[in-house]
Amino acid sequence: MTGSTSLNKALPRYIAVEGPIGVGKTSLTRRLAETFNYDLLLEKAEDNPFLERFYQDPRRHALSTQLFFLFQRTQQLQELRQEDMFEPVRVADFLIDKDRLFAQQNLDQDEYELYLNVYKHLTIDAPIPDLVIYLQSPIEVLLERIQKRGIAAEQLIERDYLENLNSAYTEFFHYYSDTKLLIVNNAEIDLLGNEDDYQQLVDYIVAMPGGTHYFNPRPSLL
Repeated sequence: MTGSTSLNKALPRYIAVEGPIGVGKTSLTRRLAETFNYDLLLEKAEDNPFLERFYQDPRRHALSTQLFFLFQRTQQLQELRQEDMFEPVRVADFLIDKDRLFAQQNLDQDEYELYLNVYKHLTIDAPIPDLVIYLQSPIEVLLERIQKRGIAAEQLIERDYLENLNSAYTEFFHYYSDTKLLIVNNAEIDLLGNEDDYQQLVDYIVAMPGGTHYFNPRPSLL
């Protein structure tokens, strides 16, 4: 579970983990759900029939890919909103706001205006997490992790695209203030394979006050 950490303190009831492709957000989300005994709310990228086509021909398939993800994510959040009366606890591997980051990167101006119109109508009631965890890693680390996990479609991702996306995430979270934000330097620590690294993060989450905070630990020597 969590070693010496007491989970009796007031924990955020809805946590969203975010970051660019390859940063490890889904893996961390799964582990946090197990630690805190929370339900999982996961993106289902594999269900998007346009995604592989987008990686092969981004200009042609950007709008269909983006709209599918938007509809999918808002449906998940609407279901979460409907269950609020039961006081669910959740950890998700996406923040609906990030959908716009990808749209800005992938769509031309006319497509983006159409997308924004749909976005505003669909997300008006989207619940806001109690805590957002933003995982950061440099491009070389992201590319290495993408290659290592071996998802065929992701091998088509170009370095320039990933660099632009990483910069968009950095800028977005620099100004983010909707809820508590924990920015985690995920470049050298191992939140999956190293128990000490992971335990440091859990301890920080449990004790974290409001506002924006930075988690930049030294990697454990294991």
